Amino acid sequence: MAGLVNNLLILFLVFQNNCLGFRSPLSVFKRYKDATRSLSSECLGSDRPVISLGLSDFALDIRMPGVTPKQSDTYLCMSVPLPVDDEAYVVDFKPHASMDTVHHMLLFGCNEPSSTENYWDCDEGTCKDKSNILYAWARNAPPTRLPKGVGFRVGGETGGKFFVLQVHYGDISAFRDKHKDCSGVTLHLTHQKQPLIAGMYLMMSVNTVIPPGEKVVDADIACHYKRFPMHLFAYRVHTHRLGKVVSGYRVRNGQWTLIGRQSPQLPQAFYPVEHPVDVSYDDILAARCVFSGEGRTTETHIGGTANDEMCNFYIMYYMEAKHAVSYMTCTQNANPEMFRNIPQEANIPIPIKPDMLKMTHGHHEETKDTDKSSLQLSKGEEGEILDQDFHIEEAVEWPGLDLKLGQVSGLALDLENNLVVFHRGDHVWDENSFDSKFVYQQRGLGPIEQNTILVLNPSTAKLLHSTGKNLFYLPHGLSIDKNGNYWVTDVALHQVFKLGADAEEPLLTLGVALQPGSDKNHFCQPTDVAVDPISGSVYVSDGYCNSRIIQFSPNGLYIMQWGEETSSGRPGQFHIPHSLALIPDFSQLCVADRENGRIQCFRLGTGEFIREIKHKSFGRELFAVSYVPGGLLFAVNGMPYPGEAEPVQGFVMNFSTGEIIDTFIPLRKSFEMPHDIVASEDKTVFVGDVHARTVWKFASTEKMEHRSVKKAGIEVQEIKESETVVEARLKNNPEPTDPLKKQEKQHLVRQASTGVSFVLITTLLIIPVVVLLAILVFIRWRKTTVYGADGEHKLDSNSSRVLGRLRGKGGGGLNLGNFFASHKGYSRKGFDRLSTEGSDQEKDEDDGTDSEEEYSPPPPPPAPSSS
Repeated sequence: MAGLVNNLLILFLVFQNNCLGFRSPLSVFKRYKDATRSLSSECLGSDRPVISLGLSDFALDIRMPGVTPKQSDTYLCMSVPLPVDDEAYVVDFKPHASMDTVHHMLLFGCNEPSSTENYWDCDEGTCKDKSNILYAWARNAPPTRLPKGVGFRVGGETGGKFFVLQVHYGDISAFRDKHKDCSGVTLHLTHQKQPLIAGMYLMMSVNTVIPPGEKVVDADIACHYKRFPMHLFAYRVHTHRLGKVVSGYRVRNGQWTLIGRQSPQLPQAFYPVEHPVDVSYDDILAARCVFSGEGRTTETHIGGTANDEMCNFYIMYYMEAKHAVSYMTCTQNANPEMFRNIPQEANIPIPIKPDMLKMTHGHHEETKDTDKSSLQLSKGEEGEILDQDFHIEEAVEWPGLDLKLGQVSGLALDLENNLVVFHRGDHVWDENSFDSKFVYQQRGLGPIEQNTILVLNPSTAKLLHSTGKNLFYLPHGLSIDKNGNYWVTDVALHQVFKLGADAEEPLLTLGVALQPGSDKNHFCQPTDVAVDPISGSVYVSDGYCNSRIIQFSPNGLYIMQWGEETSSGRPGQFHIPHSLALIPDFSQLCVADRENGRIQCFRLGTGEFIREIKHKSFGRELFAVSYVPGGLLFAVNGMPYPGEAEPVQGFVMNFSTGEIIDTFIPLRKSFEMPHDIVASEDKTVFVGDVHARTVWKFASTEKMEHRSVKKAGIEVQEIKESETVVEARLKNNPEPTDPLKKQEKQHLVRQASTGVSFVLITTLLIIPVVVLLAILVFIRWRKTTVYGADGEHKLDSNSSRVLGRLRGKGGGGLNLGNFFASHKGYSRKGFDRLSTEGSDQEKDEDDGTDSEEEYSPPPPPPAPSSS
């Protein structure tokens, strides 16, 4: 009997080893997340730099090996060899850095680092040979993001060997406790061929001279593009102290299209190209740097020291893999005459606050939270989670993301709770749509030929009804009154319309077609409408070029108006009143004051200012607001500006107190420019995105049969759908403002959605039990009929040999290290050889600009963005 027990034990161990060999993609990803998360407090260094993420993917951890900088503005570098020989692709980056200690990080690829030491002072250089920047992270700036299907190609026979990480430590006061820093970045690499290959295009002036005392000096660069098409997705600017603004453009048939415009005195990371830009054969790429020689007593030339200057405009692009070129440069001005027509914005410096300038150059002070509100907010908003019975999450089963829509500008719910979408069809609001006097310039296109108003089933996204063709040029706001009439605005026509649900012609028109104005009879790009269900009064937010709210009678007679333009945040004034929410429960009208990043509420009928709702997590822009009877206010903000960290997200607020009680983001895709929001009493929320051209649906977890199990301060949530999703949500912060944490959550849920089904798991658990029982019966039978007492011994020795093969010669378990070491892809080659002409090298400790070469928030526009 003892032998039988031994046999069963051995077989159990065999099955255990085999079962451990089975890991779903979810389990691999969770182990990767756990490992990388722990790196923030531990210096793993070379102990575990490579983490397998499956058959074709792996993560490479690149970290400072526990350093303690001795003085502020220290630049330290370290290198890591690429652990593969064959071709691979970098498809994602995850930074590990604290804004309290690190000013910026840069990641280069090259053949030979400048030093073989564990780490070194970057004054010695980054690489001895040609190098190229792949990644940039800076305090108060967005991290580099690659579009889906795009990767940096590394490795291969002609590639290099190393990644080099450069970390700039600004203010070292955080190191008073002598702790060791392990900042760095984790790369996600794959062997799967990517259809699109990323590359770098560097535009650089080499002969600019800045006379002493000269107020304005332009450095212009322009080249004809003579290759296959490329698509631009990120940009970076670089000068030294004298640079005021750097702008880059694509010029096609005399038309200038902005790629990016930024102050070089802001954190010099890569910023996303706000609107997609493609470059084709024979287009011209042009850039201008604006300098000022004031304060200098001698001429300033282009060079690599702090006393010199640089004019660099970097463009990250992607191309089809078969035509891909990894690096291109432009160092000439092929057509100086063309710069007479450069847009005026290129000559206007971007003002920088003194505190931001200090932070940019590495000298910062502790700043107190200046988040102000006219409301008395409870302590719960600052740290404790508010007691709530729901959480808003994306309804991932909603098929509406697949709808073919134009720019989605307005949303509403009709009397039957169907979703109504107002979109722009094949028309687009861009920089060519209006002249400087706000007159629409594309009337020749005619009105939109597609139906612009779509009625959708809120559960299935099935089209129920459509209307609005040949009526509008640039749709914007939409609302529905208690009788089911549609109220819409058109920013091109400068008009407001009342439409019956089935009418082909407007029932009421306010404003004069195509004529902007600011009197009682004209609008200037009106944005939204709200109708009082009790009095029938009509409220219009007007708009992009007027900053006022106008009240009309139910038949369109002018009654009153209030408001004027301000960027100082004074009560009752606006900087683009962008969205309206009527709160009949409290006789109030709330306005999303977009560019002031706040909600203002007024008394219906009188326009009397009542209060302001403003939170730091709103960021600089608040696009839309919606009210649900019962006291909930929903809102969406805009993409953060450079130097700001607040993510784009949705908010749920208690209307009475103004407290934020929940935030939400999509799990599929990402917000690009959420433009309007509407919510129903059951807490179903729809968000329309003007850039992504889609509509997201969110729902309360109550509605999705949410169950919670609380343990050790962590809530484990299970959603009863076709598959089980397990997520951990910390219960000590109602306003999760870390976009990286949110992206981790999104990635985890996406991985879970392709995980192992319940049926498969159950089957895998049952099979070993059945097999064990079968073996037990077989052993008993063989023992009594054939082998007798000798059977146990033979089985024992055979099983020992099986375990020996599984464990390896050392008997210490399965040796994955030997397996990977013998794999043909495990060796020491890396990057394609890339040029570094015109690198941003500076070697002066007194200068805080980036010592380097060189997607998130759009750059601050010279005027508020249109849409």
